[in-house]
Amino acid sequence: MYKVTSEIYEETNYNPVKGSNGRVLSKFKFNYPPEDEISASSSGTIVDKDGDLVVRRKSDSKRAGVIKIEHSEATELRLVGLQVWRGALLLADYIFHKRAEFRGKVVLELGAGVGLTSIAAAIYAQQVVCTDVNVGGILDLIRENVKHNVELLQKPNTIDVLELDFLKPVKEFSPALLAAINNCDVVVAADVIYDDDLTNAFIRVLDALFEHGRLSGKDKTAYIALEKRYVFTLSEMDTVAPMFEYFLKQSMHKAWLLEYIETDFPQYFDYDRCRHLVLMKVTHAK
Repeated sequence: MYKVTSEIYEETNYNPVKGSNGRVLSKFKFNYPPEDEISASSSGTIVDKDGDLVVRRKSDSKRAGVIKIEHSEATELRLVGLQVWRGALLLADYIFHKRAEFRGKVVLELGAGVGLTSIAAAIYAQQVVCTDVNVGGILDLIRENVKHNVELLQKPNTIDVLELDFLKPVKEFSPALLAAINNCDVVVAADVIYDDDLTNAFIRVLDALFEHGRLSGKDKTAYIALEKRYVFTLSEMDTVAPMFEYFLKQSMHKAWLLEYIETDFPQYFDYDRCRHLVLMKVTHAK
């Protein structure tokens, strides 16, 4: 059986500890963002939000944290959610960067994998609903990862774990999931675009979320992170990113507003933020 491995494990040492179940427990280190709003004045002097001079001292240091994640090191393609991918870390960085916008919000993560981004979001959000299709025991694994990191959360029950299968029609979603869809303010998804059928299903789910928002009067904002995977194709006689381009093609006629977010915001997590990473903000057109 052909297996794939996330590149991040070779690029960064996450101090993995092998368990008896064949998985590893890794430590994803991060720096907390400074909680004081500090900006530079036109003269370059650093001031706080009240305009008072801020003096940097040598003792000033970044407060560090760790998200502990149990995951697989290699899987077949249908079980890639059991690994950690770069898009999840990029999305976690963005949530930290825009933490003021996530405070007090209900966040719904689609295709959450092992739950790293949901855990990062739960450091700031009021509530997080972490979802994925229940294959390979992934929902139980997410629940274990939440337990590993409960001390980081706003409160112990900040994260709910529910099944959401992109391939199921919305009418078959559980009452708890439908309630979460109606209540959420922000939708996030990382590295869920790697298969044409799943991409089509993901687009249908986004459409359903936006429609629920329109009907309920609670509009949704979606953030989608992914890494472009480039291949050389004979049909194009060029190097292309077919999965990303397929997503754009299938969604171009949707009543969506798609905005590319520059990925030059601060990096809080330890990983290689490569130039092929993409972050998009998607909302429903009025």
